Amino acid sequence: MGQLLALLESSGALDLIALELAERPGPKGLPVRTVLVGVLLSLHYHRSATLADVCRVLLDQLRPPARAWLEVPDPATVDVHGRHAFTRRVYRAFDRLTTALDPHRCDRRRRLPTVEAVQVIAAWEDEAGVEQVRRRRVLQEISDRLVLVTVRIAHQRGLFRGWRGDIGVDTTPFPAWHKPHPDRKNLSSVEITAGWHHCGGSKEGIFGHSATLVVAGSRRHPAGHPQAGKRVSRHPQLALGAVLDTPGKRIGPNAIHSLTRLVPFGFPTGFLAADRAYTDQQTENFAAPARRLGHRLALDCKQDQRGVQGTHEGALLIDGSLACPAMPHALAHATTGLDDEAVRDLANAPALQDQIAQREPYFLKVKESADSRGAVRYQCPAAGPSPAVACPRYNQVHRIPPQRPVVVDLTSRRSAQAHLAAKPTVPIPQTERLRPPPKNELPRICQRPTITVRPGDLGMIDKFRQDRHYLHPTWQDVYRPQRANIEGLNGRAKAHGIDISDPSKRLAHGRVAQTIFLALMICSVNLAILHSWHQATGTLNALTGFDTNVTAYDHENRSPIPAGLPPPRTRMIQANT
Repeated sequence: MGQLLALLESSGALDLIALELAERPGPKGLPVRTVLVGVLLSLHYHRSATLADVCRVLLDQLRPPARAWLEVPDPATVDVHGRHAFTRRVYRAFDRLTTALDPHRCDRRRRLPTVEAVQVIAAWEDEAGVEQVRRRRVLQEISDRLVLVTVRIAHQRGLFRGWRGDIGVDTTPFPAWHKPHPDRKNLSSVEITAGWHHCGGSKEGIFGHSATLVVAGSRRHPAGHPQAGKRVSRHPQLALGAVLDTPGKRIGPNAIHSLTRLVPFGFPTGFLAADRAYTDQQTENFAAPARRLGHRLALDCKQDQRGVQGTHEGALLIDGSLACPAMPHALAHATTGLDDEAVRDLANAPALQDQIAQREPYFLKVKESADSRGAVRYQCPAAGPSPAVACPRYNQVHRIPPQRPVVVDLTSRRSAQAHLAAKPTVPIPQTERLRPPPKNELPRICQRPTITVRPGDLGMIDKFRQDRHYLHPTWQDVYRPQRANIEGLNGRAKAHGIDISDPSKRLAHGRVAQTIFLALMICSVNLAILHSWHQATGTLNALTGFDTNVTAYDHENRSPIPAGLPPPRTRMIQANT
């Protein structure tokens, strides 16, 4: 218990809560920290965040020193009425917290008329009043601190030294206990801001909220080689952020918020893998700010978005990558209309794999990476000292003389493949070969060997642009492992233990309560991941020897007892009593 209390103290969440409750009138009541520690203990021992279980833990399962720390009465000195009174104190303390953080306080025990519910929903939108927006930000800040305290522990102990900054992001359903909005009656649901979350591939929705989770991922090989051997994680795959919101609202900005909170840690920025829900976000809501933070993107596309997505300066945008405008039609449209099952079963489609591989030489090459303004310079695949293709148009426009005969060592595979005769030839129409058009009538990329792509140049289709060629082995080595990491986190968070998908384990009403419960649940999941990492690698346990500046809640650096956490130091409690 002392370790979890020290964890809460070091997170800084209690300081924010104290500032919000400082000016509230009336008696102070039971400290909020007692309730939050009780929730963490209930999650640790009983996998439940209901306040009823919290009351049982605080009254019946604490040692005397711990009860003294948390101002919990001795169960031997209270009768049935005393237990009921303490339970009411716990509920009032939690209600005091949710009231202080709620942008629009209302009766959370009944269905409100639609007119009143609309006002509550408006308080959670971006166009709300100044005080309402401030309370939303404070609530999210408290949630962030409860999640990031475990990340800070791992970072301070060097557990992220082998991490290259690859991140997976996903939005998962967070079901509500209450029934959805009735169809015929002019009433709303008790969970006013909840809605229908539709998972990819599912026809039926889940009523509740949506939780945006960010996980520290990994790829198979830093260079994306598929034959690099067995992939071994060098870091614990922790949840790096969690944001609760109405389904379908602010999907991209919520992910960017979690990514922005990681900047002070100084982590490297690698690939950001996201599914089709994020690819469909407007550029300014996800792709552009993610690139400004230094992340490279590996994205998936919907069925009707695959194939040729548009053009820029004459170059084709094919599955998020700029390509030669004269790429063979069969290769450019190899993924047009491709269904999701074919994408998942790519390993059993050798013909499609060949087409994906044959595309590679036609893609524009990155000549200069993004500068401080985000501008990237691309080069024609036929240009440069090592062209990827042989292009008659390029040779005619730029007056490239015919290559002089050279001796090629055919026994050397590298030398043979480097010769221009071994490169694919760009198919140019016979009429153009006989009567070349004026230079100014050619695509822009054909007039000059390089083009510059600045943020916003591609307009609406810029959201599709990514930094690995879609379905190519290098894309798979980045995207698939990170998607497996995020799904693994979802599976762990929805396991038989701490199950965030089970609303019966968090029955409190209102979005404020559900946000706090989600943060505490993810915090507990991260602690379990760190414990598993400790057992697998033999490193220092996440809570053992946990160092904080709160001397009043210090504890001995002992080995965990079989029941769970190590006991607190008794002489510190005696001094307080």
